[in-house]
Amino acid sequence: MTRYEQLAQEITRQIGAGVLRAGERIPSVRQACAAQGVSPGTVQQAYQLLEDRGLIQTRPRSGYYVNATFKAAPAEPATSRPPRASTVVDVSELVFEILESVKSETVVPLGSAFIHPSAFPLAKLARFLGGAARGLDPRRMVADLPPGNRELRRGIARRYLGAGLTVDPEEVLITNGAMEALNLCLQAVAKPGDTIAIEGPAFYAALQAIERLGMKALALPTHPREGVDLQALEKALGQQKGQQKIAACWLMTSFQNPLGSLMSEEKRRALVALLAAREVPLIVDDVYEELYFGRARPKPAKAWDSQGLVLHCSSFSKCLAPGYRIGWALAGRYAQQVRRLKMTTTLATAIPPQAALADYLKQGGYDHHLRGLRTALQRQQGSMVEAIGRDFPVGTRVTQPQGGYFLWVELPAQVDALEVHRRAAAKNISVAPGPIFSPQRRYENCLRLNYGQPWTPQVEAALATLGKIAEDLC
Repeated sequence: MTRYEQLAQEITRQIGAGVLRAGERIPSVRQACAAQGVSPGTVQQAYQLLEDRGLIQTRPRSGYYVNATFKAAPAEPATSRPPRASTVVDVSELVFEILESVKSETVVPLGSAFIHPSAFPLAKLARFLGGAARGLDPRRMVADLPPGNRELRRGIARRYLGAGLTVDPEEVLITNGAMEALNLCLQAVAKPGDTIAIEGPAFYAALQAIERLGMKALALPTHPREGVDLQALEKALGQQKGQQKIAACWLMTSFQNPLGSLMSEEKRRALVALLAAREVPLIVDDVYEELYFGRARPKPAKAWDSQGLVLHCSSFSKCLAPGYRIGWALAGRYAQQVRRLKMTTTLATAIPPQAALADYLKQGGYDHHLRGLRTALQRQQGSMVEAIGRDFPVGTRVTQPQGGYFLWVELPAQVDALEVHRRAAAKNISVAPGPIFSPQRRYENCLRLNYGQPWTPQVEAALATLGKIAEDLC
C-alpha cells in the first residue's frame, strides 16, 4: 500500500470512528504535511482518493471537509465458514434461472456480471475491428491457429512486464474468453471425481465448470478483504487422502467474485509455495486484474511460479471489450496439453477480434481508458455503499473492495436472498443471491450487487427498493 493510500485509510478510520464528523473541516494540506511528514503531493493524492470515495468534499477558498451527508459504512462481513467436506455441485439450474432475469433492457442490472457498455471505447474498437476484417489475409486462417495472433500475444506479454511478470509470448494461448481458458485448464489438471479447492463463496461459473466435468468442490474459508484462508487450505491438503485428495485449486487472487477480496503479495507468494511443495496445480482466474483502485497493478501469483504449476487465465471482457470474447491462458507446464484441448474442442479463436485488439494495444490508448474506468468504478462503489448504509436494514454488512465492481452484502440472518431476488425481479431489479455462489447453496441471506453501472436516479431508487424489500423480510 502506498503512503497516500495509508494516509487516506487513516483519515477514513477517523471519520468512521467519529473523530472527524460530518461537516467538520479536516487538516489542511500544509497541516497534514507537517503532522505526517509527507509531501504536499502525497496529501493531495490522499484527499483526491477520499473525494472519489465521497468521504470528503472541497469548499472553494475554505479547505477540505467531511462530506455533510456522510454516514459510516456498514461493517464488513466476517470470514466465511463453509462445510469442511468436499461435495458434489448442483447449482446450474438455479444459476440459469437467476441469469434469465438480467437479459431485459428494462431491468436495473444490479445482479449483472458485466460493467455497463457505456464504460468501454466500443466505437473506437469497432473501427479497429472493421480495419482488421477488411485487411484479413486468408493466410491468417492458418497462422492464427492456436496459440493465436502473435502480435496480440506480444501485446499481452508486454502488459505483464509492468506488473512484475515476465511472459514468453509463446506461452500465451488465446481463447474464447477467460471461461474457455479456465475450463481447458481445469480439464488439463483434473479428471471426473477429483476434488477442486475453491473459495467460499465462489464464482458460480467455476461451480458450473466443476459440476459439468463431474468433479467435487471443497469450499475454503475466505476473508472478504484478504482472500482464502491459507491455514485452512494447508490443513485440507494434509487431511485429504486417496480420491478425496485435492487435485487442484481454482482461486481468484485479485478482486474475487463475489467478495472482492485482494490477496497481498506476501500471501500470494505463500500460496504458490504451499501448493508447489505438494505439487498441486493452481488455476488463477484473474479477469479483474486491471481494475485496481490503488497506484499499482497487483502482481500476479504466477510471478512466484518456478515450477510451472500456476495456470493463469484472464481476458479483455471485463475491462475493455465485452462481447469480443478474447481471453488467454498462461498454462506453465500444462501449456501443450491445454493447447491440444483447445484445438480438439473449438479449434481456434475468431481472427478479426484478435487482430483488432492487437492494433488497439499498439496505438496506446488502453491505459488512458483504464484510468477513467477505475475512477468511475471507485466513485460508483462509494455511492452504492452509502446507499446501502442509508437504505438497508440495521445489521447489514457490506464489503468495500479495492478494485473490481462487485459488493458482497450480508443481510440480517432472517432475510431470504432468493425471496429478495423474486420480489426485486417483480419490480424490474436484478440481484445475484448468495446461494448461486455455493456448491451447497449456502449464504442464504447474502447478495452480490454490481456497481459497474453509472450512478443514476434509477439505480439509487432501485437500491432504496431493495432496502425496503429486505426490511419487510426482517
